[in-house]
Amino acid sequence: FLTEQLVIRLLSHHVAHGIGLEDKKGPLGNLVLDVPEATPALFLCFYEEAETYHVSGETEGKISISSDGWLFLEQPLEWSHDKNHHLDIEAWSADGETVDGPYSVVLQVVDVNNNHPVFSESQYSGHVREHSPAGVPFLQVSATDADDPNTLNAQLRFSIVNQIPNPGNGFYFGIDPDSGDIFITEEGAEFLRARPSVTYSRGEVRGSPDVLKKKFEDYCIPRNNIPLENNPFYTCIERAEVNLLQDPDYALVVRAEDLGGGAPNALSSTTRVNIAIVQNLWVSPGSITIRENLEGEYPMYLTTVHANDPTALYKLVQKERLSFPFTISVDGKIYVTAPLDREEKEMYTLVVLAEDEQGVELEKPMEIHVQVDDVNDNRPVCDEAVFEVQENEPIGNQIGVLRAYDSDKEGTLNSFLGYTLLRQKPTKPFDRMFTIDQANGEIKLANKNLQRKEVSQYELTFNVTDGVYTTECKAIIKVIDINNEIPVFEKKEYGTHSVPELAEVGTTLLTIKATDADDPGTGSSRVEYHITAGDQHNLLAIEVDENTGEGRVYIARPLDYELQSIFSLQIDARNPEPLIEGVEYNENATTFVVIQLLDVDEPPVFEVETLNVNVPENITVGTVIMTAEAKDPEGKTIKFKMEGDEHNWLELDADSGELKTKAALDRETVEQISLIIIAYETEGDKQEAEMLVDIQLLDVNDNHPKLQKTQGFICVQDMTPLTLTAVDKDADPYGEPFTFSINRKSPNFEIKPIDGTSAQLILKKKPSSDLNATVPINIKDNAGMGITQKFDVRICNCTKLGYCYIEPGAHSWKLGMSGTIGILAGTFGFIKNVMCRSKKA
Repeated sequence: FLTEQLVIRLLSHHVAHGIGLEDKKGPLGNLVLDVPEATPALFLCFYEEAETYHVSGETEGKISISSDGWLFLEQPLEWSHDKNHHLDIEAWSADGETVDGPYSVVLQVVDVNNNHPVFSESQYSGHVREHSPAGVPFLQVSATDADDPNTLNAQLRFSIVNQIPNPGNGFYFGIDPDSGDIFITEEGAEFLRARPSVTYSRGEVRGSPDVLKKKFEDYCIPRNNIPLENNPFYTCIERAEVNLLQDPDYALVVRAEDLGGGAPNALSSTTRVNIAIVQNLWVSPGSITIRENLEGEYPMYLTTVHANDPTALYKLVQKERLSFPFTISVDGKIYVTAPLDREEKEMYTLVVLAEDEQGVELEKPMEIHVQVDDVNDNRPVCDEAVFEVQENEPIGNQIGVLRAYDSDKEGTLNSFLGYTLLRQKPTKPFDRMFTIDQANGEIKLANKNLQRKEVSQYELTFNVTDGVYTTECKAIIKVIDINNEIPVFEKKEYGTHSVPELAEVGTTLLTIKATDADDPGTGSSRVEYHITAGDQHNLLAIEVDENTGEGRVYIARPLDYELQSIFSLQIDARNPEPLIEGVEYNENATTFVVIQLLDVDEPPVFEVETLNVNVPENITVGTVIMTAEAKDPEGKTIKFKMEGDEHNWLELDADSGELKTKAALDRETVEQISLIIIAYETEGDKQEAEMLVDIQLLDVNDNHPKLQKTQGFICVQDMTPLTLTAVDKDADPYGEPFTFSINRKSPNFEIKPIDGTSAQLILKKKPSSDLNATVPINIKDNAGMGITQKFDVRICNCTKLGYCYIEPGAHSWKLGMSGTIGILAGTFGFIKNVMCRSKKA
């Protein structure tokens, strides 16, 4: 056979961009070639002895071969999913016989980025309530790209190009670059405000002629004094409705860009998003202040709340289990039912609920704080006051502080107290022997010559006032002998005393006594005992018998032989009154005693006696829940055991104290497991200690599916079903798929699932007139958890613009509109002529 060679040149769109394919040479055979779509020309030149060539297969009339061996494109190829062109090429002789082949040539069409993103709508319209939280989506834009979805050519990213108007050059809206969800920014949540609109009260039927007539003068003015039937009322409605879309509160220019966004050669498209800001009536009135004990007629009006749904039923819930003197009317007016007392409670937190007749929440619960303002309605009150002063007390020394208080609010003038000395009894040797600080009640000595033999005590009368109320308070000042004697112990040493280490707290170890020669019954002769050495852990203490003056040395905290076995105590005797100048405490005011502990075999000791553990009910079997830690004071080997595992779900390692699960836990069976873990000695008396462990089983499914949108409208012209979409923050298995159902059988609506998170709400028959309907939708997650939620539907004859024709103030129904917009497209191509000469071998 003849020697065969094939020379291939592929000239395409890539050449124009400098991405040419090198010539391929080789023996004639089966070939697979990647051909970029929109390639204007493809040339395959065959070198061999043949009179003509023939091509067959999937040419689609676009691929031909010339008699001298040219395989060429008559039209550019287009990419589609899994699209290839399978060709068979033969070399024929002059009489039409096959001299070589057929050979298989497969042309694989490769996608190039030559399609712009296309938005699903030419314009989008939506609304959002003022004061809505930031970051919550209220509208979504979507776009598609006809390029290969498995490449960057069709990967779209969304961005907001412009916001009109744009006060302060700060965007009030943001967009999720991947999903196209539009939301309010933090700045938008703060500054967005709605246009004034018609509001409805409870009992007013939206759209009712009587109600509209009543509202007319407030909405469409001037009336021009013409009869109502000739008044352009509905023209006014139409203008107000259209303006919200043709002249929206805000317009966004949103871009969709392929190649994942940001590439210099990416293709993009833009769309307009019209946004209306809807008035939000459900706004907290803020903190309310009311004076305590306010006189007037009760119930007394405080404030009013308004739900966005005029049919809402209001309810007040209290946070604290105390008296709750508040009520709310059917139209949202909040009253206090009785005078409030700040000294009883300074602030109340009211939780206001707005619900429908089925108890479904129409709004998020609102908290209102009621602050009770203080008034000066409490008299100052004084404590009993008895002080001592020595005969030789220096002038200006503090004798004591008169304790007085006022129940009115601290830090205000209502509780600020002033002090004045009224009387002194007796007045010897002078009338003003003492003074008191007017601001803080500090009593000081003002004169000398206190003589106990002449006056043993003084009675002082003070005036204490808060500016409105005044109270007389008394103080007794006892004049005591000078402290010129020190306490003296009866014994220098009290020997050695033994006590078991397990002796109970409070056990008396011994009694000691020191006497003082100063005047009995005064601070100069009263003796206090202090352990000043030998008890670094403060396990012992001394209690004084006021009648006998004896000191009882006792165990104040549990003893521990291993911690300290011998206490060599130094005990000092002191007076509460200072000694006079020149007199000092000496060795006669100090004694010594030794306390020796007797070692006792003690039970093991846990680090903690009780332990609370929270465990998810779906914890993996074999997981360690906790480790019991205990030690034996004498260092003996201990082991562990447990009691209380009624369901046999747990196992305890006897050596390490590790507590594990050995079976699945079930919170629906029991919410808490109470165990007793016992540590016991393996030798000797085998003493035991117990630790209480409470294991709380946590439920893991704590979120229910929630509707992303709670309202929509259906045009009776086409009755297109509404798509309901829900989200659940829980992960599998407590999330999707969801089960959608209508709470009660409805003759007008039915619901059909779409996928795991969405369903269609279908209107089964056309109504005779426009109407509003509330459909209770029950949504359960994969675990069967869910609640009934309200979905509001307006069924209406739509205007040509694609939205409901309704009276002013009802714009919350306008979820979007469709318009028409021209899409301009251009075509780009090029053709290069390449000459190929055949040579015969």
